[in-house]
Amino acid sequence: MGDGQRYIDGAERRARLALRHRLAPEARAETPEAVADALVALHGTDPATVYLAVGARLADPTATVPETDRALYTDRSLVRMHGMRHTVFVFPTESTAVVHASTGLAVAARERAALVKDMAKAGAPDAVWLKEVEESALAALARLGQATAAELAREEPRLRERFVYAAGKPYEGVHTVVTRLLKVLGVEGKVVRGRPLGSWTSSLFRWALAPEHPELPPAQAQSELLRRWLTVCGPATETDLKWWTGWRVTEVRRALTAIGARAVTLDEGTGHVVDGDVDPAPVPEGPWAALLPALDPTAMGWQGRDWYLAPELRPALFDYSGNVGPTVWWDGRVVGSWAQRADGEIVWRVLDAEGMGGEARTAIEAEAERLGAWLGPTRVTPRFRTPLEKELVS
Repeated sequence: MGDGQRYIDGAERRARLALRHRLAPEARAETPEAVADALVALHGTDPATVYLAVGARLADPTATVPETDRALYTDRSLVRMHGMRHTVFVFPTESTAVVHASTGLAVAARERAALVKDMAKAGAPDAVWLKEVEESALAALARLGQATAAELAREEPRLRERFVYAAGKPYEGVHTVVTRLLKVLGVEGKVVRGRPLGSWTSSLFRWALAPEHPELPPAQAQSELLRRWLTVCGPATETDLKWWTGWRVTEVRRALTAIGARAVTLDEGTGHVVDGDVDPAPVPEGPWAALLPALDPTAMGWQGRDWYLAPELRPALFDYSGNVGPTVWWDGRVVGSWAQRADGEIVWRVLDAEGMGGEARTAIEAEAERLGAWLGPTRVTPRFRTPLEKELVS
């Protein structure tokens, strides 16, 4: 390029994605920890997403459930807690300090202030009372190890205090202190999601104390988080980085400078890679197929997605809030969607068949059989339903 920046085209970006996101067969991982480390973080809003994202990338997917349970709840080498964009993620436990300081502190301050303000408006007890109850609740959680909100409220009855939220407005409601306080403690990095009450697909869960972690300076933590993400997902634009982190553009630029990121040219404009990642990247051994779950971190990894997802496919694959549904991939591109019917059958449909032949359909069918085999009797329905997913199961 005339400006001295290397041009990285869509094909090379898709090759990077295949290997770095552990999707090409030769890049599949041995453990859930390796998957989470490779992706920086797995979306945890829908519990099933974590397991399905891991299973799609394990060399032996039959180990998905027991091994992910081990990592989350026995070894606690993975942790499920609030992170980027005020969203619940699963990430390696050693990343707790980085995620909390880089993205959680500002959100936590707003959440606590909002709770105190809402309680004051409703005539509920003040911030001093709330702090006393919080300390008592955390002590109870330390004694119990893990507990549901109801179990905590039995240990500390003041958690049952109720107050009216938004009195007189159309969205008026009654909140319980325990529900709001646990949310605040979650974004403050003091508590995390524990073992679910039911199976691995359950959204009902216990709470546990967060792993102890040092308090890092926010700017240092932001630089480290951006370095990790850009290593996995680079090249990416400033817009991608701002969207994924939820930071202000000034914070993104400061972090890019701090890590010595290198500028490259993309079809969308200027992109960035970590220092030392400018040269052409290795390519997969051959074309590959994958069935990824709703909210998968690869499908949701960038705000600018045209290089792997045709714009005309989006209405069928995303819900009204911008959440991606289950996706079918062929050689680095999203080509359709999949779903699981009530009888357990994995069904799929290709919407963009350009350049696809019999090899592609055979490979996709093999992935569907692979997924169905390890799911067995378990039934998974995405928390956020999308038009094509709903159509496939109707």
